[in-house]
Amino acid sequence: MKTIPFTKMVGAGNDFLVLENLASRNPSLGKDASLKILATQMCSRQTGVGADGLLILEPSKKADYKMRIINVDGSEAEMCGNGARCLATYIVRHCQDTKKTFALETLAGLILAQAKGERARVRLTDPRDYQPGIALKVNGRMLHVNYIDTGVPHSVVFVEGLSKIDVETLGRTIRFHDHFKPRGTNVDFVEQLRADLVELRTYERGVEAETLACGTGAVAAGLVSFLKANPNISNKKDASMKVKTKSKEVLEITFDLTDHKISEVWLDGSARFVAEGEYYPPLPQNFRSSSLKLRRTDSSEALVKENRLGASVDFSPRKRSRHRGLHV
Repeated sequence: MKTIPFTKMVGAGNDFLVLENLASRNPSLGKDASLKILATQMCSRQTGVGADGLLILEPSKKADYKMRIINVDGSEAEMCGNGARCLATYIVRHCQDTKKTFALETLAGLILAQAKGERARVRLTDPRDYQPGIALKVNGRMLHVNYIDTGVPHSVVFVEGLSKIDVETLGRTIRFHDHFKPRGTNVDFVEQLRADLVELRTYERGVEAETLACGTGAVAAGLVSFLKANPNISNKKDASMKVKTKSKEVLEITFDLTDHKISEVWLDGSARFVAEGEYYPPLPQNFRSSSLKLRRTDSSEALVKENRLGASVDFSPRKRSRHRGLHV
């Protein structure tokens, strides 16, 4: 059986599985259709490795690298801020890239990335289509949301008592609202803590649930909060906002405002390695042997459990992975 090597990473609470598809180094990945199936299998928290999505690193003709984001539901996202920061950190460690700043091709456009240690920052494409104060009828009452595209669509809803908001129910209703069809929208519930700090909870499109963090959502929350609080400011260099995520990490957003137009948007935060391993894709339905078997490693007498629905976990007393966490 062909196995698929992966690296698990976390960016401010968003977790991802990084897969390389460079120079045929991982031929097991297959075509687009199989990638979408693979995402639903690998990202399952019950029968797979578990993650918010896959990050596929590929060669690019337009930039230094290409990033593809396959959500846990199999859909492909245009952009992912925390995913881009994780991939930047991965590239610096594994691809021997000596550039201080390198470019990533995404479906949303070209972005720039920098990474050092387990911290990374990315410059997103300029936000577009800002629509403040959209009136929506939601569950029988009127609700005002603020729409902005930060690489993917986001709807920002300002609230009081953020911890009491039913993000799953209300977020899902807005995410699939007729007003945002056919793309749908991510939904960001935001509470102002002070002039330069907001707290955020996000219902993510593609994950179809609340996540611990959302990079493009943090950018949307920071930008809209700044514009809402400063309607008379049309020009400002190096403006900044801080966004506290559900994971409690604070992401930093900086940007320029020129004649009310936003540019040079940078997202900064942690991006850390969790584990490396090999994924064993599910066997065909007619496979009759036990799904759990034991074998001995070549290098030790330790036993290795291989579960056909998930990752292989090696319990042998070999050298610990250089990444933190379990070796899986």
